[in-house]
Amino acid sequence: MQVRYLPDKTRFQRMTTAELRETFLIEDLFAPGELQLVYVEVDRAIVGSAVPVKEPLSLGTSKEIASEFFAQRREIGVLNVGGPGRIVVDGKTFAMDNRDGLYIGRGSREITFSSEVQAKPAMYYLVSYPAHAQYPTTQAHSTTAAAVHLGVTPDCNVRTIRKYIHPAGIASCQLVMGFTELEEGSVWNTMPAHTHERRSEVYLYFDIEEDATVFHLMGAPEETRHLVVHNRQVVLSPSWSIHSGVGTRNYTFVWAMGGENQDFDDQDGVAVAGLR
Repeated sequence: MQVRYLPDKTRFQRMTTAELRETFLIEDLFAPGELQLVYVEVDRAIVGSAVPVKEPLSLGTSKEIASEFFAQRREIGVLNVGGPGRIVVDGKTFAMDNRDGLYIGRGSREITFSSEVQAKPAMYYLVSYPAHAQYPTTQAHSTTAAAVHLGVTPDCNVRTIRKYIHPAGIASCQLVMGFTELEEGSVWNTMPAHTHERRSEVYLYFDIEEDATVFHLMGAPEETRHLVVHNRQVVLSPSWSIHSGVGTRNYTFVWAMGGENQDFDDQDGVAVAGLR
């Protein structure tokens, strides 16, 4: 398991492009036949992936979390951004199509990931936070998830937010997770920008075409920078940072949060005129 320590906003001001990318961007998370995990000290998040090809992949523990099994004190959110597959949690099988999600509750001992078609493997994206309460393992489907339609064409931000793990949906201890899909012709997300000092956030950008990209805006509102992000890359966003983006074409991203609360409206808005 890789470990990352994120800087405060004072050190952030002096970082080069290479340093920003090495710190806040996970570029090569999805590797065929591998399960990869990155431990982030902010809110003790773990970000990972599983891309099973020939054989199932099992989620095991590691010294970084000092537990008997991975979910002994943790909850996990999973979203499949690849081909069809299956996740088995303590003997119960969940069929996972593209964009299906799964909440795996604290106390789940045996977790395995597999693909239905070797030539088009499932690509499971994982986000985990510590959990101090146990909630049932529950599946989510994009067709039945709570959907919020936002934006207007003149602002180039027409989008649909699909909430999977949230207070009015799949219950969790602190994890909140879902994804946002921008319509063709729309490229902006989360603008006007905001911060939420009481929780950090992790972004996975996906369904970005090969010749397209997303410019992820980050930093304190008065000291912003950007990361150039390509398909299936992850941005780590600390609580003091805005987390907005604009693409050369439309795209989709998974958002996942953990911290003090799960209230979507607990945001500190930043007017466009206040950005620097």
